[in-house]
Amino acid sequence: MARTIWDSSVGKKTVMAVSGLIMLLYLIAHMIGNLKIFFGPAELNHYAHWLRTVGEPFMHYEWTLWLIRVVLVVAVVAHAVSAYQLSRRDIRARPAKYVNKKAGKSFATRTMRWGGIILGLFIVWHILDLTTGTVHPGGYEHLHPYQNIIDTFSTWYGNVIYIVAVVALGFHVRHGLWSAAQTLGAGKATRDRALKIIANGVAFLLTAGFVVVPVAVMTGVVS
Repeated sequence: MARTIWDSSVGKKTVMAVSGLIMLLYLIAHMIGNLKIFFGPAELNHYAHWLRTVGEPFMHYEWTLWLIRVVLVVAVVAHAVSAYQLSRRDIRARPAKYVNKKAGKSFATRTMRWGGIILGLFIVWHILDLTTGTVHPGGYEHLHPYQNIIDTFSTWYGNVIYIVAVVALGFHVRHGLWSAAQTLGAGKATRDRALKIIANGVAFLLTAGFVVVPVAVMTGVVS
């Protein structure tokens, strides 16, 4: 039954919707955590330590954090694979290339594929920069995210990469959240306007919430 569901377009869209919502919940929590930078290094660094002790003593040190990471990896892979397979299926269904200039098709809708690629590449860079410290521009310090963030956003390329990715995220969430609602049966003619407003609002808040951090570092508000 699981294989039959996965092989169907509806099944793949459902996987995309559920995995997308899992990632959205993580992004909201991650954004709130990032905003702790405005309360000083002690607050943010303590938060980084707390993430590794969640669930103790029932859960061992970092077990909860690794569980979250595993769920996120599964969600990202499932989302990417289902999106790719749906895209290939769509191309096979209409092999002749054409330009769709339908007036009702939004910019976010037309750029979902490229937005996903940008976000995939950004995730790799972001992990190598602020999780492992492999490409970090300064002296990476484990469990000292405050200084690590300052280091990253003190470089022009760190700001460009981050802001471009966050803008792409905003467009992706704007269309993706509305599409997920349609796939999961929440979308109706009487709710479409409200769902679009919610999708636009969530996308805007996420974009603003993430962008405000590098802007604060660049302007010296956070230093």
